[in-house]
Amino acid sequence: MPQRLLVLGSTGSIGESTLDVVSRNADAFVVHALTAHRNIERLFKQCLKFRPALAIVSEPHHAIELQANLQSVGLKTEVYCGAQALCTAASAADYDTVVAAIVGAAGLPPVLSAARAGKKILLANKEALVMSGALFMDTAAKSGAVIVPVDSEHNAIFQCLHGAQKAPGEIERLILTASGGPFRTRPVHTLDQVTPDEACAHPNWRMGRKISVDSATMMNKGLELIEARWLFDIGAERIEALIHPQSIIHSMVVFRDQSVLAQLGTPDMRTPIAHALAYPQRMASGVEPLDLAKVATLTFEKPDLTRFPCLALAQQVIREGGGMSTVLNAANEVAVEAFLARRIRFTDIARVVDGVLQKNTGASVRSFEDVMATDEQSRQMGHEAVQRLCHSTAYFVSKPNHSSLSRS
Repeated sequence: MPQRLLVLGSTGSIGESTLDVVSRNADAFVVHALTAHRNIERLFKQCLKFRPALAIVSEPHHAIELQANLQSVGLKTEVYCGAQALCTAASAADYDTVVAAIVGAAGLPPVLSAARAGKKILLANKEALVMSGALFMDTAAKSGAVIVPVDSEHNAIFQCLHGAQKAPGEIERLILTASGGPFRTRPVHTLDQVTPDEACAHPNWRMGRKISVDSATMMNKGLELIEARWLFDIGAERIEALIHPQSIIHSMVVFRDQSVLAQLGTPDMRTPIAHALAYPQRMASGVEPLDLAKVATLTFEKPDLTRFPCLALAQQVIREGGGMSTVLNAANEVAVEAFLARRIRFTDIARVVDGVLQKNTGASVRSFEDVMATDEQSRQMGHEAVQRLCHSTAYFVSKPNHSSLSRS
C-alpha cells in the first residue's frame, strides 16, 4: 500500500526535495497534507501538483488567500491555520509517515504529536532532540513511533548501523563530518565583516538561510552532536566532529575492533530523504551517481574552535547536560535571526549565545512544559542581548535586509 504522507514544512529546501523524490516514485506515496509558514505561492503550486486533502499555514489571512486560490481552480483541499492545526494533523489517523522539516523550535510540538501517535517520523528537525532529547525518545519508544533521521550525517550513521541499536560497547565512537562552510579558510580577523548573503553561500549544499548560517558558524554541527547523542543512545564523549571539505563522506562509525564504516554519496539531500522514505527498502532518488574516479582528494581536519566558537559552546553544553541544550538552541535562533536582519555582526552570534548560556547555568527540564518555558525565557534573554549589541555596534547599514527566519 502507498505510504500516506504529511510534509511539515513542504516549501523549504527539505520539503521541496522530499516532494521531488515522491514525484519520482508516485506509486509508492499519497501526499495527504502539506504545511508551510508563509510561502503561499509555492504551497499553492504544490497543492496543484499533489492534490492533498489538507494544507496548513501559520496565519489566518494566508489561509483565506490560499483557500480562495484553490477554490478558483476547483481543488477541494481543506485549508487550516495555526500551531494547533499542525498538532492535530500530525496526530491524525489519515496518514502513516510525517516528514518533519519545519526549521527551529516551532517544529517540536507537531513532531511530538506525531511521536505520541506512533507515526513513522522522517526527522529533519534536529531541534526536537536538541530541545527535549530523552523526553522525546522516551515518548517515541512508548508509542512505537519509528524515527528515521534525514540529516545527512545522522542518516549516514543510521545506514552504517543498518538502522539497529548495537550492543553496548560494540561502537567505539561516531564521527560526524562537516564541510567547514564558506569560511573554513577565511582570515579570522575578517569574520566580523561577513554579510548574510556570504554566510548563506554554502560551497556544497543548497539549504535554507537559517541552516546555512548555522553551517557557517558550525553551530549546525554542534546541534547535530547533541542530536546524535539521543538518536543513537551513546555518550557524548564518544561523538566527534571532523571537517571534510568535499562532503563526500557523510559520517562514519568506528567499532570496537577498529573497523570504520562510512557512508558516501553526492552532496544532495534527496539521497537521505529517499532512504528514509523507503526504509527499510531502497528507491530512486534522482541524484547524480558518485563518480569516485573524478574525486581528486578526500581530506580531513579537526575543527578550529577559535574560528568556530559556536561549536565549542555546543560541546560545552553536551558536557553540562540538563536543559542547557534548550537554552543553546533558543539563543542561537534569536541571534541568527538578528544577524540575517543585519542587526548584529556574524561574530556576535556566538557572543549572544554565550551570554545567554552563562545566565542559565544548571538549567534543567523534566517535562515538555519545562522545555517550552526554558525556550521562552532563553529567547527573551537572547533578544535583550541582541538589543545591547545593537546599541554598541556600528553594524547598521543604509539598506537593511529585514529578512527573518522562515519556518516554511
